[in-house]
Amino acid sequence: MKIEVFEMERMQSTWENVVDFDLSESGVLPVSLRELSEMGLDLEWALNTPLTYSQSNGTPELREALAGIYPGTTIDNFEVTNGTSEANYLTALTLLQDGVGFALEVPNYMQLWGVPRSLGAEVSTFRLRQDENWEPDWAEFERAVNPQTRLVYVSNPNNPTGSVLSPGAMERIVRRCEEMGAYLLADEVYLGAEIDCPRTPSFWGMSDRVIVTSGLSKAYGIPGVRIGWIVGPTELVRECWTQHDSVTICPNKLSDAVARIAVKTENRERLYQRGRALLQRNRRIFTDWVAGLGEGYSFIPPKAGALAFLKYSSPIPSLELVERIRTNQSTLIVPGIHLGLEGYLRFWLGGEQAYLEEGLRRVAEELP
Repeated sequence: MKIEVFEMERMQSTWENVVDFDLSESGVLPVSLRELSEMGLDLEWALNTPLTYSQSNGTPELREALAGIYPGTTIDNFEVTNGTSEANYLTALTLLQDGVGFALEVPNYMQLWGVPRSLGAEVSTFRLRQDENWEPDWAEFERAVNPQTRLVYVSNPNNPTGSVLSPGAMERIVRRCEEMGAYLLADEVYLGAEIDCPRTPSFWGMSDRVIVTSGLSKAYGIPGVRIGWIVGPTELVRECWTQHDSVTICPNKLSDAVARIAVKTENRERLYQRGRALLQRNRRIFTDWVAGLGEGYSFIPPKAGALAFLKYSSPIPSLELVERIRTNQSTLIVPGIHLGLEGYLRFWLGGEQAYLEEGLRRVAEELP
C-alpha cells in the first residue's frame, strides 16, 4: 500500500511553526488545561495517575458519554480514535479495497483523496457549487454515486466553505446511498461551531447506512489531545476496532480523561458558546477585510466552522499565490488546490483578534 503525499498536511507541518502568522489552521482557538480544570478535569489525578495503556476502543465511561449525544446508540456503536482523521482512516481501511468505488465531495479536507486510492479504490468526485449556495451539483453526485460505489464521504458543516447542507440535500444524499447500497461517511467535526444558525442536524439516525465521525479538534477547541470517534453500526465498528489494533492500538489515557470532561452536556455547550462568540467577531472582521479588497474577490459568509473560503479572479494558481504570501509576508494560508478547487484561498477565523487582523493585513499586501 503506497500512499501519495497529503499535500495540505505536508505544507502545514513544514511551515506552520516557522511563519510569523499561521492562518492555515482550521479549529477554534484551543483551550488550556487550566480552563478544562475549571470544567472538572482533576489535575491532581492527572499528575498522579500511572501512564498505562488505555482501553483500546475508548473507555466505557467515554463511550457512554458519547452515546448520550447520538440518539439510539449504546457504547458498542463507538470506536474512540486518535483524532477524527484516524476515525476516517479506519473507516476507509475497513470498507475500501481494490476495484470498489469511492465518492468524494469537493471542496473538502482531502485526506480521503489519497487513502482510498492507496487501497485501490476508484475515486470519483462531486462538487459543491458556490453559485448554488454550496449545495451539491446533483448531476455530478448521481454519476459519482453509482452501483459500484462502496463509500461516500461528505463533511457537514463543510471544510473549507463553512456551509451546511439543507435538510433536503441531506435526505437526497442518504436516499441515493441506500439505493446504490453504499455507506455514507459524514465527517461532522465542525458540528457545534455554528456562527449564527441553529445547530447542524447530524446525519446519524437517517439510515443504517450512515457512519459519523467527529472529535474534539474543531468545535470543542481541543485539538492537541487527539481524540475522535466513529459512530456506526455495531458490526462495522467492531471491524474498525480490528483495524485500530494494528495502527495506533489505543487513545492516550490522559486524552480519554479530558474527553470525558469535554463531552459532558454543560461543558460541551460552554465550549460551543465560547467558539460561537469568537467566530461571530472574526467573521465580521473578515467580511470587512474582503470588502476592502475591491473587485475580483467574493465569498459566501460561513454558517459554521472556523474557516472562510475566498474566491479570487486572478489567473495566478492558488499554490503559487500562497507561496508568495508565505515567502514575502511570513504568513501561511491554504491554497484552494489543496482542497480540491482551484481559484480559492482558505483562511482561519478561529484565532485572537489582533493575530487575525495582522495576518490579513499581510496577506492583502500580496494579493493581485
